[in-house]
Amino acid sequence: MCPSLISAVPLHYESYLLGLPRFVTDGRAAMRPGLGTMKALMDAMGRPDESFESVHVAGTNGKGTTCSLLAAVSTASGRRTGLHTSPHLNHIHERMRLDGVPPPDAWLDKSVRRWHATFDQTGASFFEATTALSFLYFAESGVDLAIIETGLGGRLDATNILSPCLSIITSIDYDHTDILGQSLTSIASEKSGIIKTGVPVLTATAESEVLSVLRDAAAAHGAALHVVDPDSLPLRTPVREYKDLDIDLRGAHNRGNALLAVRAAELLFPDVRSDPAAVFSGLRRVRVLSGIRGRLDVLSVRPKTFVDVAHNPAALKAVLEYVSLQGVQLFVVFGVLRDKDLNGMARALSEAEARVFICRLPTRRAATPKEIAVILDRHGVRVWGTGSVPDGVAGLQRMAGSQDVCLVTGSHLVVAAALDSFSLE
Repeated sequence: MCPSLISAVPLHYESYLLGLPRFVTDGRAAMRPGLGTMKALMDAMGRPDESFESVHVAGTNGKGTTCSLLAAVSTASGRRTGLHTSPHLNHIHERMRLDGVPPPDAWLDKSVRRWHATFDQTGASFFEATTALSFLYFAESGVDLAIIETGLGGRLDATNILSPCLSIITSIDYDHTDILGQSLTSIASEKSGIIKTGVPVLTATAESEVLSVLRDAAAAHGAALHVVDPDSLPLRTPVREYKDLDIDLRGAHNRGNALLAVRAAELLFPDVRSDPAAVFSGLRRVRVLSGIRGRLDVLSVRPKTFVDVAHNPAALKAVLEYVSLQGVQLFVVFGVLRDKDLNGMARALSEAEARVFICRLPTRRAATPKEIAVILDRHGVRVWGTGSVPDGVAGLQRMAGSQDVCLVTGSHLVVAAALDSFSLE
């Protein structure tokens, strides 16, 4: 049903919002570069984006995790904290959380009924509409701080309408190169578009060419640039050394994300600078306090099975480094979108000596099992089957032994389908 016709029938927010142009299904055809639509939506809604303090986070990998870690520390410090991340896994309301909890369905349904005509009139995409709803929810909820993850890029992203009190740029790597550019410097330039005049910037990037782009952008905006060492062990900031820090997220790669979140909390919260209790409490309970999912979550203990939303070579390599240590043979259920670096991901799977089940995904943007099989074969990756995600997860029960380890990964769509079929333990 066309979105413009839905106003004539009983409205449920999912059916309406999922009818809007979506990047996950429509690709570039769903994109609305620039802030014109978002400005029109914010003006119509009474500028909810201006009613709360915000932190704006861009990057290639780790931005959603960094957002969640910072949100957990903020909540642990006693602040009412909004968190906007994307994409969602199973439910749209996962994109907008208050102290880790999504809004009630009744609020979303009421709000979509109130604003769907404005979404239609402005030609809003799914991402623009859900971003606007996040800002509205945070404004109506009276948050002390909202932590906002960009969607794609930064400079032209719908979230860039914000005037934050801190900007964070996580690691920069190759992803969405058809849109953001073919080089790390061009990608960094797009991400650095979130830097605002006089607003401090925080990053943990280690690449000199990327750091040079960020330094130039910060200097051009008169913004103080704070750089932390993502490899510091134990975790150390200019304020203190954090010994025996318990982070409720698996994988060594999350220490860099935690460092960014901790340093951000120090820059934002005077009470955290003087007393680190909220840091220890927040990171120890990050899953509960932020609602983060899909980051090396345990899907099953027999066989030991993890799910992770890694969807580019750098992210997949980091996840495989952790998972490969957990068992003898590695079995992977894998699906990927066509615009990703499948060769790079195949190399990572080959280096990990993974045996792979190839998934079909329900979107035109997905690489077909045949396309994936050709690339995996080119890199010497062994394939043990093809089919749906539930087929692959069920197949792990047959293929994996008690000493083996399994991973379901490659896309948010893969993880969502796995979580739809099984409850996390």
